Amino acid sequence: MSQESPTGRVLIVDDEPDKCEIMKMALERQGIDCEAVTSPRKALDMVTTEDFDLVITDVQMEEMSGLTLCERMLGTRPDLLVIVITGMGSIETVIAAMRTGAFDFLVKPVDPKLLGLSVFRALKHRKLQDEVKRLRAASSANVRGALVGESVAVRRVYDLIERLGSSDPSVLIYGESGTGKELVARAIHNASSRAGQRFVAINCAAVPPSLIESELFGHARGAFTDAKTQRDGLFVQATGGTLFLDEIGEMPLEMQPKLLRALQERTVRPVGSNSEIPFDARIIAATNRDLEGEVVERRFREDLYYRINVVSVQLPSLRERGNDILLLAKYFLDKFSAKSDKKGLSLSPQVAEKLLAYHWPGNVRELENSVERMVALARFDQLTVEDLPEKIRAYRSDRFVLAADHTEELLTIEELERRYIERVLKLVDGNKTRAAELLGLDRRTLHRKLGRYSDDEKERAGLAGRVPVRPA
Repeated sequence: MSQESPTGRVLIVDDEPDKCEIMKMALERQGIDCEAVTSPRKALDMVTTEDFDLVITDVQMEEMSGLTLCERMLGTRPDLLVIVITGMGSIETVIAAMRTGAFDFLVKPVDPKLLGLSVFRALKHRKLQDEVKRLRAASSANVRGALVGESVAVRRVYDLIERLGSSDPSVLIYGESGTGKELVARAIHNASSRAGQRFVAINCAAVPPSLIESELFGHARGAFTDAKTQRDGLFVQATGGTLFLDEIGEMPLEMQPKLLRALQERTVRPVGSNSEIPFDARIIAATNRDLEGEVVERRFREDLYYRINVVSVQLPSLRERGNDILLLAKYFLDKFSAKSDKKGLSLSPQVAEKLLAYHWPGNVRELENSVERMVALARFDQLTVEDLPEKIRAYRSDRFVLAADHTEELLTIEELERRYIERVLKLVDGNKTRAAELLGLDRRTLHRKLGRYSDDEKERAGLAGRVPVRPA
């Protein structure tokens, strides 16, 4: 072979010993590590207990056909590559081989050179598969960073972050206070080609309106009383990297046209200067406000809104994330117990139950604060209900409370379920995926339950098609 010899383990399966040995010798002469067996059943056992990259199997074998063997191997090892060898070169046999998941097929009599080329392509393909898996794993770890969670809502965020890494659009992150908007912004930065450059953040709500222009655009020497030297603004400081504009909904209205011009022209004019300075920074903004509503109320410029909102990322509240609450609690428990030299702390089942029941208005930030407090006050190796903050310990969930006008009404279990599903759907703005997660159902089960309602019930509950939000 003219190509560099591939690496990997190959298993040859043929119930004719001489043909089995011939193929083995031909491949070993090309530097390929081979095993050969005449029993398909033994081969099936071997691929489940040993690390093979490729299987070469004959089709016509008495103990088990090669197509059946291929199908059963791929059922247990979907990453395995299989080359099928057949004495019948009909299109039907080829199609059958491909349908079972075979990587390639060869027709008898097998030319040793063609066999070597097919094996080379297969092992090269396997190497690329492994590399893609490695890169995805590394990318996933890099993307997530300090993000913790496995709920459906959070996995959607992970997926969006990874896809945003290959392009450079402006991003607007929506989420309640404490949901981790800056963490997500950093994850987007780390997943991009700008990862090695600066991530510069500013909280627009924390800077006085009189200073925000100078903070963002910089100022020239002598521009105002305390401007004793020239200073670059955050746009220029973030050149090559990412500028994160947190709480952009708090940006003063009079500042918004200047911000819009900077984003359009990709230049800034420092306060007190006549010169424009170019910048090259990716813009990620975040808000806990309804910016579309702010636009309607003329508190936020529409043209600026569309400039920063090329791609939007909606972060779920902690109460929408189900068992992520316990994953995060464990993450913070390990973090703070290591800092305070109280390693080995764990959550009692009663504490876990209270954490899951609480509504978390402060989201992840409140959970982190609560766990830090619990660790500081812990007296035993296992955290107890007494260690919880009072508001969490005393909280009584009202999730299952129906409207007040039904309190005297005796309802069937089915009607209670229907009304509760309606309330959950209203809570999540008709998003059935989120509703299913909160209800502890898969999406298919939720659709099946909704399908049981009569047409007039659907109309009354607002469940025909996409569920609209009814007035509270």
